[in-house]
This record gives sequence, structure tokens and C-alpha cells, in this order.
Amino acid sequence: MKLSLGFSPCPNDTFIFDAMIHQKVDTEGLTFDVSYQDVETLNQRAFNADLDITKLSYHAYAYLTENYVLLHSGSALGFGVGPLLICNDPSILREGIESLTSRIGNLKVGIPGKNTTANFLLSLAFPEAENKVEMKFSEIEPALLNNRIDLGVIIHENRFTYEDKGLLKVMDLGEYWEKLTSCPIPLGGIMIKRSLPEEVKQKVNRIIQRSVMFAIKNPLSGLDFIRSHAQEMSTDVMYKHIELYVNKYSVDLGDEGRRAVNIFFDEALKKGIIPDIKQNLFL
Repeated sequence: MKLSLGFSPCPNDTFIFDAMIHQKVDTEGLTFDVSYQDVETLNQRAFNADLDITKLSYHAYAYLTENYVLLHSGSALGFGVGPLLICNDPSILREGIESLTSRIGNLKVGIPGKNTTANFLLSLAFPEAENKVEMKFSEIEPALLNNRIDLGVIIHENRFTYEDKGLLKVMDLGEYWEKLTSCPIPLGGIMIKRSLPEEVKQKVNRIIQRSVMFAIKNPLSGLDFIRSHAQEMSTDVMYKHIELYVNKYSVDLGDEGRRAVNIFFDEALKKGIIPDIKQNLFL
């Protein structure tokens, strides 16, 4: 049986899925037709139910629970892994957060997609931020440097590069979440179509867990594959990225991870950021 599978070309995803798609672990008779796209593109494809299995922002998942269900393995959750709000104007830092809160409605903020967890956290921390510009995550730093936007929310490997470009951190949105909830921040998860047979869903969950565990035990096994998708990223930055986003929650959400996901949706519902959810979130 062949299933369509979508994940990002970012090192944490290619690290996780390498063993699975290259048959380095037992795939129990399944094969995969793989698409590599940035997370917001995958979010949009999921609204069309294009893929059998897909990486999704947890924010986007809130709107897609009728068609998809969250697998236990493959997720990106953690402490110290959240998106950063950055700027190119030192005066914004000098003014402080209170002043920024009062005038952020007049500032142009670059976000990596409206359905991303990054945008959810921005909305939670700064509900007044309404002048948002959606762009690919890799375009946010150049937009700040060219003064096309006033603030930007960065994700992925940009955490490791923004300071080298002279950009400044305004707030760690993941840290904001951690102080608010004492939970790891749920960034993205692996979802599978609810319409697939239960046996297939359970099989995929097992295969992904095997693939994650193989990668952790053999971290250099997928180096060439990871590098081929990493877009001029140094090996050092690639593995910093992997270390940041691949952890125990990637192997299995566990009780702590599931609690974090539930709190994430509870907070979003309270703020009116997402609609009410009637389906069970977890496989």
C-alpha cells in the first residue's frame, strides 16, 4: 500500500523521516509518495485533504480535526524551541514591551503563515497585532533588513542566523508560552487521515516511531539526505536545529506532551483564536 506523505525540508523533519522513506526500518509493507514543502504550504494542502500523512502546525490542526488525527510520534514540542519576535530597529527594544503592546497595531509584522503556531503565539502575546504580512519563513529576515516590515516572527533555523545579520530579539514567544503554562510549546505534529483503516493508522504510527528511534541511535545515517534539503546550511547549524526540535516528544508525546497539546487548544479556545473542537485529538 502506498500513502502520500508531506513534511518540510527542514533538518528535523528529514532527520525523522529518513529511515522510514529509505527503508532503513521495517515499514510493514507500506511505501510512501513524498512531498517536501514548507509548513504553511502543508497546512494549506491539508485544508484540501491532499495528503494521507502530513506535518501540520498545531494551530492549523485546530481547523482540520474532522479529516485528520494526531499520531503519537514525530511531533515537535519542547522547551526553548518557540518562535522569536525580532526587529531591525533598536528603538523598539529601548521602548520596552509595554510600549510595544500599545502601538503594535500600527506596526507591520511578518509571519510565516496565518495557520502557523508562530502566529498563534503572536496572537496570544499581542492580540492587538493585526497588521500582519504572510510570507515564507525564509523571507522574513530579508524583509526586516530591507525595512519592508517592522517586526518579524521567525522559526526553524533562523533562530541561529538572525543575530549574525544584525537583527534583534524583541521576545521569545516560546518562553512567553512556557511562563504562562509551564508546558512545552507544541509547534508541529504528524497527522494522518481519519478515513484510513485503523490498522493502517496504527501501522504508520509504529513506523514513524521506529524511524525517529533509528535516527537518534544513528544520527549520521541520513546526513547526505538531510544536507541535500538544507539549503546552504552548515552541518553545525543543521545538527543544532535537529537537537533543538527532535527530543523525547518526537519519539512519543507521552502524558506530558498530550497535556501540553490539550492546554494549547484550551488557551486558544479561551482567546477565541480557534473554533470549538468536537473530535478526539489523539490517535
